Amino acid sequence: MTPFNCDYGPARCVPSPNHGERARGRSPDMIILHYTGMETAAGALDWLCRDESQVSCHYFVHEDGRIDQLVSENRRAWHAGRSIWKGETDINSASIGIEIANAGHPGGLPDFPDAQIEAVIELCRDCGNRWSIVPERVLAHSDVAPIRKVDPGEKFPWKRLHEHGIGHWVEPAAVGGGRFFQRGDEGQPVQALQSMLSLYGYGTEITGVFCEKTEGDVAAFQRHFRPVQVDGIADMSTIDTLHRLLSALPSFSG
Repeated sequence: MTPFNCDYGPARCVPSPNHGERARGRSPDMIILHYTGMETAAGALDWLCRDESQVSCHYFVHEDGRIDQLVSENRRAWHAGRSIWKGETDINSASIGIEIANAGHPGGLPDFPDAQIEAVIELCRDCGNRWSIVPERVLAHSDVAPIRKVDPGEKFPWKRLHEHGIGHWVEPAAVGGGRFFQRGDEGQPVQALQSMLSLYGYGTEITGVFCEKTEGDVAAFQRHFRPVQVDGIADMSTIDTLHRLLSALPSFSG
């Protein structure tokens, strides 16, 4: 595999063969964060660099904060798979993919070490500055591939990233009582919920029927923005948090 000049100064070049051309010469305007979901970082890095895996990422962040670059940023890494955000279905061509070494749900959702999160923050800040990526375009793999993917998981510290200018965030509303919507419900309130999820970016179909897909999108939203309870039920806490996130977007508040 041919070495390349790293785009991020502190990174070590660890080339992966799994990449291609970005569609239509597209420049990245998104950052997608993943966890590796494997027992060891070494095993995950090895897999991402194997031709037979057909998966890769641009950056790999170790538990101790070391960063490896596997694919040049001007190339299309294969990290997002089947996914959608704001109607865009070729997320790989539109994004920079960052894999964070963590055993994830299969390993009991271990905490992310401070050194690792600090490294992720600096890497995202650098990529964001160079490519003019706006905060709301820093997303979880689970955001762009609900149901199919759940990483980087509900323990990922999105609030901490936001405090350093990375990602979009509002303080989630407390979980409490009140009306809620769940699978099987139908009607205008469900349609309004689906419209809000779609406006934010999720690939939610606006049908007025709270189906499995809507439940998965709600769970993905909760996992990122209301992680204290991830159940796919649209309670008042979920709806209020979603409404305030939408209101905080530049396109809505301008």
